Amino acid sequence: MLDLGVYKKLKILRDTDPGLFLGDEDGNEVLLPNRYAPQLFDIGDEIEVFVYLDNEERIIATTDKPYIERGGFALLRCNEVSKHGAFLDWGLVKELFCPFKEQVFKMKPGGWYLVHCYLDERTNRLAASSRTNKFLDNSNLTVDKFDEVNVIISHPSDLGMNVIVNNKHRGFIYQKDIYSELNVGDRLKGVVKKVRSDNKLDIVLGQIGYKSIEPNAQKILDALQDNDGHLALHDKSDPEAIKDTLEMSKKSFKKAIGTLYKARQIRIEPDGIYLV
Repeated sequence: MLDLGVYKKLKILRDTDPGLFLGDEDGNEVLLPNRYAPQLFDIGDEIEVFVYLDNEERIIATTDKPYIERGGFALLRCNEVSKHGAFLDWGLVKELFCPFKEQVFKMKPGGWYLVHCYLDERTNRLAASSRTNKFLDNSNLTVDKFDEVNVIISHPSDLGMNVIVNNKHRGFIYQKDIYSELNVGDRLKGVVKKVRSDNKLDIVLGQIGYKSIEPNAQKILDALQDNDGHLALHDKSDPEAIKDTLEMSKKSFKKAIGTLYKARQIRIEPDGIYLV
């Protein structure tokens, strides 16, 4: 049986009245209805399709591109609510079902909701869940400090924004690192600023342009946090004082604090630098 909810490259086996029959190397076959068939093709050609269940619960293939695939996250519009759950527009003829038990808040027609697409093992149907956190795991991280990552804005909190990192992990952007309006469902590039002892990820948006000196910048930030947000050092300080305190050259120190200042992470005063 072909996996549902994913893209597959399948070979065209034969042309029939309902459409093209496609197959994989394991002998699995699926129908690509005429409405999705290419105008020009040869038997044996490979074609990339999305496989899912149609309105009659039959496995079919389509060349339409859904807004979400199995294992992914996307912001989808609720079209209708029945006594069993909500039906979401995911760009295909058959809508994506979200049962009530998988809704954080009861969905309403016309509303937009960030959901995860999963395969219900009991029914073998694709379904959606707005309980996105249960599909994320930080116990075994696949990212490290300073890695560039893909970020989806999940939901706000008093301190900032919860985010989904690389479709796998939970992350957080603190309010002080947010410089523009963010909306649930936004997809952005980010960088892992810090990996905490409990594997929580602190994320900053955009690309860190000072990656080559980032260890020094982070070292200064760590030292500031360990000293109540203040270091009695600045660009006029004695090189030996900088070396004794931070174990870096004055040149590296000046480049690092310049970057941190531009990023509005520190302020420079006559008596030293302060954490913003």
